[in-house]
Amino acid sequence: QRDPYVGEFYRTEYRLNHRVKTYRKPYIALVDGIVMGGGVGLSVHGSHRVVSERCQFAMPETGIGFFPDVGGSWFLSRCPGGLGTYLGLTGARIGAADMLYCGLATHYVASDDLAHIAGGLERMTWKGDHGGVVTALLDRMAGDPGAPPLAGHREAIDRCFAGDTIEEVLSRLAIEKTAWADQTIAVLERKSPTSLKVTLRQLRLGGRLSDFAAAMRMEYRMALHTLAERDFYEGVRAAVIDKDQAPQWRPSMLADVSDEAVARYFEPASEPDLELRADSGNTGA
Repeated sequence: QRDPYVGEFYRTEYRLNHRVKTYRKPYIALVDGIVMGGGVGLSVHGSHRVVSERCQFAMPETGIGFFPDVGGSWFLSRCPGGLGTYLGLTGARIGAADMLYCGLATHYVASDDLAHIAGGLERMTWKGDHGGVVTALLDRMAGDPGAPPLAGHREAIDRCFAGDTIEEVLSRLAIEKTAWADQTIAVLERKSPTSLKVTLRQLRLGGRLSDFAAAMRMEYRMALHTLAERDFYEGVRAAVIDKDQAPQWRPSMLADVSDEAVARYFEPASEPDLELRADSGNTGA
Protein backbone atom coordinates (compact mmCIF):
# COMPACT_ATOMS: atom_id res chain seq x y z
CA GLN A 1 0.00 0.00 0.00
CA ARG A 2 1.30 3.43 -0.97
CA ASP A 3 2.38 5.81 1.79
CA PRO A 4 -0.16 8.70 1.98
CA TYR A 5 2.82 11.08 1.98
CA VAL A 6 3.42 10.28 -1.69
CA GLY A 7 0.08 11.68 -2.79
CA GLU A 8 0.48 14.70 -0.54
CA PHE A 9 3.94 15.44 -1.92
CA TYR A 10 2.78 15.50 -5.52
CA ARG A 11 -0.40 17.40 -4.71
CA THR A 12 1.67 20.11 -3.04
CA GLU A 13 4.30 20.23 -5.78
CA TYR A 14 1.86 20.32 -8.68
CA ARG A 15 -0.31 22.94 -7.00
CA LEU A 16 2.80 25.08 -6.61
CA ASN A 17 3.66 24.63 -10.30
CA HIS A 18 0.13 25.69 -11.20
CA ARG A 19 0.31 28.68 -8.87
CA VAL A 20 3.54 29.87 -10.52
CA LYS A 21 2.03 29.48 -13.99
CA THR A 22 -1.14 31.40 -13.12
CA TYR A 23 0.37 33.98 -10.75
CA ARG A 24 -1.06 37.43 -11.39
CA LYS A 25 2.20 39.33 -10.85
CA PRO A 26 5.47 39.03 -12.80
CA TYR A 27 7.40 35.96 -11.67
CA ILE A 28 11.11 36.25 -12.45
CA ALA A 29 13.22 33.09 -12.39
CA LEU A 30 17.02 33.43 -12.44
CA VAL A 31 18.67 30.22 -13.62
CA ASP A 32 22.40 30.28 -12.89
CA GLY A 33 23.32 26.62 -12.68
CA ILE A 34 21.82 23.16 -12.97
CA VAL A 35 18.02 23.13 -13.29
CA MET A 36 16.32 19.76 -13.59
CA GLY A 37 13.07 18.14 -12.56
CA GLY A 38 11.55 19.99 -9.61
CA GLY A 39 13.75 23.04 -10.19
CA VAL A 40 12.33 23.31 -13.70
CA GLY A 41 8.84 23.41 -12.22
CA LEU A 42 9.82 26.39 -10.07
CA SER A 43 11.28 28.37 -12.98
CA VAL A 44 9.98 27.48 -16.43
CA HIS A 45 6.39 28.52 -15.67
CA GLY A 46 7.38 32.05 -14.63
CA SER A 47 6.53 35.03 -16.77
CA HIS A 48 10.24 35.86 -17.12
CA ARG A 49 12.93 33.15 -17.25
CA VAL A 50 16.47 34.49 -17.19
CA VAL A 51 19.38 32.12 -17.90
CA SER A 52 23.14 32.56 -17.68
CA GLU A 53 26.12 30.86 -19.29
CA ARG A 54 26.27 28.55 -16.24
CA CYS A 55 22.79 27.14 -16.88
CA GLN A 56 22.29 23.43 -17.57
CA PHE A 57 18.69 22.30 -18.16
CA ALA A 58 17.37 18.74 -18.41
CA MET A 59 14.29 16.64 -17.80
CA PRO A 60 16.01 13.26 -17.15
CA GLU A 61 13.04 11.35 -15.72
CA THR A 62 12.83 8.56 -18.32
CA GLY A 63 16.21 7.43 -17.00
CA ILE A 64 14.77 6.73 -13.55
CA GLY A 65 11.52 5.10 -14.61
CA PHE A 66 9.43 8.26 -14.26
CA PHE A 67 8.16 10.85 -16.77
CA PRO A 68 8.84 14.58 -17.31
CA ASP A 69 6.38 16.03 -14.82
CA VAL A 70 6.07 19.45 -13.10
CA GLY A 71 4.18 20.62 -16.18
CA GLY A 72 6.34 18.92 -18.80
CA SER A 73 3.15 17.87 -20.56
CA TRP A 74 2.56 21.55 -21.25
CA PHE A 75 5.93 23.22 -21.82
CA LEU A 76 7.69 20.39 -23.67
CA SER A 77 4.80 19.82 -26.04
CA ARG A 78 4.87 23.53 -26.91
CA CYS A 79 8.55 23.71 -27.83
CA PRO A 80 9.08 24.25 -31.58
CA GLY A 81 8.88 21.19 -33.80
CA GLY A 82 10.15 17.99 -32.22
CA LEU A 83 12.44 19.69 -29.69
CA GLY A 84 10.25 19.06 -26.66
CA THR A 85 9.73 15.41 -27.51
CA TYR A 86 13.49 15.02 -27.98
CA LEU A 87 14.22 16.63 -24.61
CA GLY A 88 11.52 14.68 -22.79
CA LEU A 89 12.49 11.28 -24.14
CA THR A 90 16.28 11.55 -24.09
CA GLY A 91 16.78 13.74 -21.01
CA ALA A 92 19.40 15.68 -22.97
CA ARG A 93 21.19 18.52 -21.18
CA ILE A 94 21.07 21.91 -22.84
CA GLY A 95 22.51 25.32 -22.05
CA ALA A 96 21.28 28.89 -22.22
CA ALA A 97 21.28 29.31 -26.01
CA ASP A 98 19.25 26.16 -26.49
CA MET A 99 16.81 27.12 -23.72
CA LEU A 100 16.08 30.33 -25.59
CA TYR A 101 15.85 28.41 -28.87
CA CYS A 102 13.31 26.01 -27.34
CA GLY A 103 11.26 28.79 -25.77
CA LEU A 104 12.08 27.64 -22.24
CA ALA A 105 13.83 30.92 -21.37
CA THR A 106 13.01 34.52 -22.19
CA HIS A 107 16.35 36.31 -21.64
CA TYR A 108 20.06 35.65 -21.42
CA VAL A 109 22.04 37.63 -18.84
CA ALA A 110 25.67 36.87 -17.94
CA SER A 111 26.10 35.30 -14.50
CA ASP A 112 28.09 38.26 -13.15
CA ASP A 113 25.25 40.60 -14.11
CA LEU A 114 22.37 38.69 -12.53
CA ALA A 115 22.87 40.47 -9.22
CA HIS A 116 22.09 43.80 -10.92
CA ILE A 117 18.56 42.72 -11.82
CA ALA A 118 17.19 43.26 -8.31
CA GLY A 119 18.68 46.76 -8.16
CA GLY A 120 17.26 47.58 -11.55
CA LEU A 121 13.81 46.47 -10.46
CA GLU A 122 14.02 48.64 -7.35
CA ARG A 123 14.65 51.70 -9.52
CA MET A 124 11.80 51.03 -11.94
CA THR A 125 8.56 53.03 -11.96
CA TRP A 126 5.83 50.48 -11.35
CA LYS A 127 2.92 51.92 -13.29
CA GLY A 128 0.66 50.31 -15.83
CA ASP A 129 1.76 46.96 -17.22
CA HIS A 130 4.04 45.47 -14.58
CA GLY A 131 5.02 42.61 -16.86
CA GLY A 132 6.06 45.14 -19.48
CA VAL A 133 8.20 46.97 -16.92
CA VAL A 134 10.12 43.78 -16.15
CA THR A 135 10.44 42.91 -19.83
CA ALA A 136 11.84 46.36 -20.65
CA LEU A 137 14.51 46.06 -17.95
CA LEU A 138 15.53 42.54 -18.96
CA ASP A 139 15.60 43.52 -22.63
CA ARG A 140 18.14 46.24 -21.80
CA MET A 141 20.29 43.86 -19.77
CA ALA A 142 20.08 40.86 -22.10
CA GLY A 143 23.10 39.64 -24.01
CA ASP A 144 23.78 37.10 -26.73
CA PRO A 145 24.39 33.50 -25.59
CA GLY A 146 25.68 32.47 -29.00
CA ALA A 147 24.33 29.98 -31.50
CA PRO A 148 22.12 27.19 -30.14
CA PRO A 149 23.79 23.78 -30.68
CA LEU A 150 20.41 22.11 -31.19
CA ALA A 151 19.84 24.18 -34.32
CA GLY A 152 22.41 22.04 -36.11
CA HIS A 153 20.29 18.94 -35.50
CA ARG A 154 16.88 20.59 -35.81
CA GLU A 155 15.84 19.06 -39.11
CA ALA A 156 16.76 15.57 -37.93
CA ILE A 157 15.03 16.11 -34.59
CA ASP A 158 11.85 17.23 -36.32
CA ARG A 159 11.94 14.25 -38.68
CA CYS A 160 12.73 11.59 -36.13
CA PHE A 161 10.77 12.75 -33.09
CA ALA A 162 7.56 13.24 -35.04
CA GLY A 163 7.12 9.46 -34.92
CA ASP A 164 3.88 8.20 -33.41
CA THR A 165 5.60 5.40 -31.47
CA ILE A 166 8.98 4.94 -29.82
CA GLU A 167 9.71 2.18 -32.28
CA GLU A 168 9.08 4.59 -35.15
CA VAL A 169 11.32 7.22 -33.55
CA LEU A 170 14.14 4.68 -33.29
CA SER A 171 13.57 3.53 -36.87
CA ARG A 172 13.76 7.09 -38.17
CA LEU A 173 16.94 7.71 -36.19
CA ALA A 174 18.52 4.59 -37.69
CA ILE A 175 17.80 5.89 -41.19
CA GLU A 176 19.76 9.09 -40.45
CA LYS A 177 23.07 7.19 -40.27
CA THR A 178 24.90 9.99 -38.44
CA ALA A 179 26.98 9.99 -35.28
CA TRP A 180 24.38 12.16 -33.54
CA ALA A 181 21.56 9.76 -34.46
CA ASP A 182 23.58 6.74 -33.32
CA GLN A 183 24.33 8.44 -30.00
CA THR A 184 20.66 9.32 -29.57
CA ILE A 185 19.62 5.71 -30.21
CA ALA A 186 22.11 4.56 -27.58
CA VAL A 187 20.69 7.04 -25.08
CA LEU A 188 17.11 5.93 -25.68
CA GLU A 189 18.01 2.27 -25.38
CA ARG A 190 19.18 2.88 -21.80
CA LYS A 191 15.88 4.42 -20.69
CA SER A 192 12.93 2.62 -19.14
CA PRO A 193 10.87 1.20 -22.03
CA THR A 194 7.68 1.86 -20.09
CA SER A 195 8.68 5.45 -19.31
CA LEU A 196 9.51 6.11 -22.96
CA LYS A 197 6.10 4.94 -24.14
CA VAL A 198 4.23 6.71 -21.34
CA THR A 199 6.15 9.94 -21.96
CA LEU A 200 5.50 9.96 -25.69
CA ARG A 201 1.78 9.54 -25.07
CA GLN A 202 1.93 12.22 -22.37
CA LEU A 203 3.49 14.77 -24.72
CA ARG A 204 1.11 14.01 -27.56
CA LEU A 205 -1.88 14.42 -25.23
CA GLY A 206 -0.36 17.50 -23.60
CA GLY A 207 -0.07 19.29 -26.91
CA ARG A 208 -3.83 19.04 -27.37
CA LEU A 209 -4.84 20.29 -23.92
CA SER A 210 -6.42 23.72 -23.76
CA ASP A 211 -5.31 24.76 -20.28
CA PHE A 212 -2.44 24.16 -17.90
CA ALA A 213 -4.65 22.85 -15.11
CA ALA A 214 -5.67 19.90 -17.29
CA ALA A 215 -2.00 19.06 -17.81
CA MET A 216 -1.31 19.06 -14.07
CA ARG A 217 -4.34 16.89 -13.35
CA MET A 218 -3.17 14.41 -15.96
CA GLU A 219 0.33 14.34 -14.49
CA TYR A 220 -1.04 13.77 -11.00
CA ARG A 221 -2.83 10.67 -12.24
CA MET A 222 0.34 9.58 -14.00
CA ALA A 223 2.48 10.09 -10.89
CA LEU A 224 0.21 7.99 -8.70
CA HIS A 225 0.20 5.17 -11.24
CA THR A 226 3.97 5.38 -11.78
CA LEU A 227 4.69 5.18 -8.06
CA ALA A 228 2.71 1.97 -7.88
CA GLU A 229 5.07 0.31 -10.40
CA ARG A 230 8.56 -1.14 -10.02
CA ASP A 231 10.58 0.83 -12.61
CA PHE A 232 10.68 4.09 -10.67
CA TYR A 233 12.17 2.45 -7.57
CA GLU A 234 14.64 0.48 -9.67
CA GLY A 235 15.65 3.61 -11.56
CA VAL A 236 16.27 5.56 -8.36
CA ARG A 237 18.21 2.62 -6.92
CA ALA A 238 20.52 2.46 -9.94
CA ALA A 239 21.03 6.21 -10.29
CA VAL A 240 20.97 7.52 -6.71
CA ILE A 241 21.36 4.76 -4.12
CA ASP A 242 23.70 2.08 -5.49
CA LYS A 243 24.86 4.30 -8.36
CA ASP A 244 25.68 1.31 -10.53
CA GLN A 245 23.87 2.94 -13.50
CA ALA A 246 22.55 -0.49 -14.43
CA PRO A 247 18.78 -0.50 -13.89
CA GLN A 248 16.93 -3.73 -14.60
CA TRP A 249 13.76 -2.50 -16.26
CA ARG A 250 10.59 -4.60 -16.28
CA PRO A 251 9.56 -5.01 -19.00
CA SER A 252 13.04 -4.68 -20.47
CA MET A 253 11.90 -4.55 -24.10
CA LEU A 254 9.71 -1.98 -25.86
CA ALA A 255 7.78 -4.78 -27.55
CA ASP A 256 6.62 -6.03 -24.15
CA VAL A 257 5.05 -2.69 -23.15
CA SER A 258 1.49 -2.89 -24.44
CA ASP A 259 -0.77 -0.01 -25.41
CA GLU A 260 -3.15 -1.16 -22.69
CA ALA A 261 -0.42 -0.93 -20.06
CA VAL A 262 0.44 2.61 -21.19
CA ALA A 263 -3.21 3.68 -21.18
CA ARG A 264 -3.56 2.72 -17.52
CA TYR A 265 -1.21 5.52 -16.51
CA PHE A 266 -3.78 8.07 -17.69
CA GLU A 267 -6.83 6.55 -16.03
CA PRO A 268 -8.33 7.94 -12.81
CA ALA A 269 -6.44 6.82 -9.71
CA SER A 270 -7.99 5.41 -6.56
CA GLU A 271 -8.06 8.86 -4.98
CA PRO A 272 -9.67 12.10 -6.21
CA ASP A 273 -8.10 14.11 -9.01
CA LEU A 274 -5.90 17.09 -8.24
CA GLU A 275 -7.84 20.19 -7.19
CA LEU A 276 -6.41 23.47 -8.44
CA ARG A 277 -7.21 27.13 -7.94
CA ALA A 278 -5.63 29.68 -10.23
CA ASP A 279 -4.45 33.20 -9.66
CA SER A 280 -5.69 35.45 -12.43
CA GLY A 281 -3.90 37.34 -15.14
CA ASN A 282 -0.37 35.90 -15.34
CA THR A 283 1.63 38.00 -17.76
CA GLY A 284 3.81 35.10 -18.85
CA ALA A 285 3.76 32.88 -21.89
